[in-house]
Amino acid sequence: MSKKKSTMTEMLRAAIKGSGLSAYRISKDTGLVVTSIIRFTEGETSLRLDKADVLADYLELELTKRKVKN
Repeated sequence: MSKKKSTMTEMLRAAIKGSGLSAYRISKDTGLVVTSIIRFTEGETSLRLDKADVLADYLELELTKRKVKN
């Protein structure tokens, strides 16, 4: 059985929840709308890529290429 890979969306949601920061704090620090952060975190909506990039940078996340198994 293969392990399901996490999507970038799932990983970003987990990072927000795991940060211990409130949506309000993240909003104030990033300039993103607090309701957008809450709705995204709760799975009610998605984020535009530029907004996801702001959050990833704020949370010190980076996108890396997976190594391909031969």
